[in-house]
Amino acid sequence: MSVKHPIIAITGSSGAGTTSVTRTFENIFRRESVKAAVIEGDSFHRYDRLEMRKKAAEAEKLGDKNFSHFGPSTNLFAEIEALFSSYALTGTGKQRKYLHDHEEAAPYQQEPGTFTPWEDVPSNTDLLFYEGLHGAVVTPEVNIAQHPDLLIGVVPVINLEWIQKLWRDKSKRGYSTEAVTDTILRRMPDYVNYICPQFAHTHVNFQRVPCVDTSNPFIAREIPAPDESFVVIRFANPKGIDFQYLLNMINDSFMSRANTVVVPGGKMELAMQLIFTPFVWRMIERKKKA
Repeated sequence: MSVKHPIIAITGSSGAGTTSVTRTFENIFRRESVKAAVIEGDSFHRYDRLEMRKKAAEAEKLGDKNFSHFGPSTNLFAEIEALFSSYALTGTGKQRKYLHDHEEAAPYQQEPGTFTPWEDVPSNTDLLFYEGLHGAVVTPEVNIAQHPDLLIGVVPVINLEWIQKLWRDKSKRGYSTEAVTDTILRRMPDYVNYICPQFAHTHVNFQRVPCVDTSNPFIAREIPAPDESFVVIRFANPKGIDFQYLLNMINDSFMSRANTVVVPGGKMELAMQLIFTPFVWRMIERKKKA
């Protein structure tokens, strides 16, 4: 953690909704004139798209049914921690980009699914903002979770998470239901061992819970709408959180535990704005005083 060079990290699995949370923070940064170094977790995969397919095929031949993007063998955990540690001390560090599609790849004259060269994070940013799979990973070798000043988990209930992934991968990436299901199954051991444990280290967790039937996510035709959901917001340390203010500002919200607020799904972005804008204010004020 760092007063001069704060770090915000959003962590959650593929299809959990971390990208939507990132958009909310981008709105906060724009409104508050905060210059953030934005880091995508995908840029710390170990292999590019073609290499990953090759490695997966090799693993399949060797009988490894659980080779996935979620585990340590396919990600650069040490490099994530090195970036966080370096940024906290100096305000810079090493970053690169993963180019997801032709639109992202065109300016770099590279193929989609490849990485840009490593480069330094600009030295004049107000904070570092990470969004990806592994912002709170702790293993015997690394402790990424110790570095962020604000660590946020985004984790829908599991069936909703699968529905969101199925919808995204089928509609936007052209995969079949069978292919996405195979990916979910292969990832399960790494999901249990490297994704779920992160949510014990986060400062705030957001979990969307649908109020419609999601009992068979593999035949669902649409993602439950925000208004068909509630969002459970859990604070690891509720000290200093003005719960009464949140309840007054968000209609139909309530507290289910002493550290937990439940809000209507359609009010999730409002809740984030109300909760995290003061966090960002305090970070920037401490930075200026330091």
